Formats: sequence, structure tokens, C-alpha cells
Amino acid sequence: MALTGVLRPGHVQLRMLDLEEGVRFYRDVLGLEETGRDAAGRVYLKAWDERDHHSIVLRQADRAGMDFFGFKVASSADLDRFEAELRDDGLKTERIPAGDLLETGERLRFELPSGHLIELYVEKTFVGSHFGQKDPKPWTPHQDRGIAPMRFDHALLYGPNVDRVLDIFTRILGFHLAEYVTLPDSDVKGALWLCCSNKAHDIAFVIHPEPGKLHHVSFYMESIDRVFRAADIMAAHDIKVDIGPTRHGITRGGTIYAWDPSGNRFETFSGGNSSYPDLPPIAWTWEGLGEGGGLDVAHRTMHETFLTVVT
Repeated sequence: MALTGVLRPGHVQLRMLDLEEGVRFYRDVLGLEETGRDAAGRVYLKAWDERDHHSIVLRQADRAGMDFFGFKVASSADLDRFEAELRDDGLKTERIPAGDLLETGERLRFELPSGHLIELYVEKTFVGSHFGQKDPKPWTPHQDRGIAPMRFDHALLYGPNVDRVLDIFTRILGFHLAEYVTLPDSDVKGALWLCCSNKAHDIAFVIHPEPGKLHHVSFYMESIDRVFRAADIMAAHDIKVDIGPTRHGITRGGTIYAWDPSGNRFETFSGGNSSYPDLPPIAWTWEGLGEGGGLDVAHRTMHETFLTVVT
């Protein structure tokens, strides 16, 4: 498919209760590469197959969670168009100057009715990967350092007004709905998996009374055997696991959910459906989410921590 407008997830900024402990975890255990630090004390990291300067930004804070989620868009004209349409829809927008984030151009920021800050940007410094850009190598040691995900893949966010969020993402930002879950005894869409590409999803939302909550950030693994390898590394480092290894019925992805040292949940994810905008979304009932294996194919059950613990 020809990608235009919003191209892909670009970055997420996470809050760390102990910044250096968080850096050691994301760099040495998860296996990301540290690419810079700025005057505000923020630390920037990228995965081994990512070409842009960073996808993960960490900062010191007194509470865990997510500050903002950024998407890369195709052109400055797209940025201007999205700003006008978001404003016409009643959303306040803010332009953040180039250089506020290291190696990143001007960003357009707005707050969703769910309480989450979303950013759109056009420019970020291309640093390439360790494979090289011409006649790339077949292997690099960075593929085996720590858990070693290929890329930052998506996030699941919890908050109110997800029906309004769905409208904004589909009508203005050009996403399509890939899958959804209806609430018990209702046709209300309480959980959404949204795509700007043909991946299983690029961002997801679940209805929740508190605004602006993070459920998890997800990192993409090359294969399901790399997810099982991640489980071994988590066990060796005494990382607390929430769910997995297992597979979702929703998205059909292999998965493990665990917590970083600050209590932010992260996922190691592989596989998953291909999704295209002309396909009708896959519908799940609340019963299908649990007994039907939507959440956990192996155990066909719900997990209380998965439904209730957010940052």
C-alpha cells in the first residue's frame, strides 16, 4: 500500500523513577542503543534495526507513565493540514520548535479526549543501522545484545472517550480500525486497535475512567523464538512478568508482558495479522477476549493485572 500522511510510530517519552536504573534496563537488559543525552537530562535510545536517531526517550520523574507518543508524517504540508483539521475539530494544538528533542524537527502536539498527548513530526536525523545502507551485512552483534528487539512497535493507552479518539484517528489522521472489543452486554467499542500501515496495529486504546494512562509500550521481535529467548533473559534478570509467553487471539501476535524498574509495562511482540484499510475490522466480544482466547490463547482467560495495572 502507498503510505501517505501519518507514516509510522516514531517515539515515546517515558517517565523513570530512577533515571540511571531505567537507562541500564533499557540499554543493557532490553538491549537498546543509547544515542544521546540532552541539557534537560533526557536519555535517547534506539533498537538495532531502527534507522532514526531515537525511538525511546527516558526522563527522571516522581511518577511512572508516558509523557507523549509521536508519529512521523510524510511532509510539512501534511503537518499543516493535520493542524488545521484538528483545530477545526475543536482540539488545541501546539508547535514545539525543532531541537527541543535531540535530532528532531518541529513537532505538532495535541491532547486527545482520552488525556494523552500525541505528536506529529516530519524530520528526525537518519543515523542508519549497524548493517549499513549499501550492501547491508547479514548480521550484527547488536541483534544479540540483551532482549534485542528490532524496533519500538506500538503502545496501548487507557483513558476515557475512546469513541471520540476513534473518530479523530480515522477521520482526521487517516488510520483504519483493525480490531475492536465490545463491552459486556453492549455494542460499545471499548478497546480499539488502530493502524496507519498494514501492521497488526500502530496504536491501541482501551476505555478507562482515568485519563492519560499508559498500559504498555511494545517492542517488535524478529520471531516467536526470540520472544522465548526474551523470557529466559527476563528470568535471568529477575524481571517481573505479567503474562506470557503466550499468543493473543487479537492480532495473533506472540507476546510477553513484563514491567520495567519504574513499573511501566512493556511487551515483547512478534508476528501478528496484516491489516489493510479496505478490510472490515475484526470484532471481539468481551467473552471472546477471555474464554475465547482473545487475550491469552494458551490459557483462555482474563488476567486481573492486565486489566487494572496502568501507569
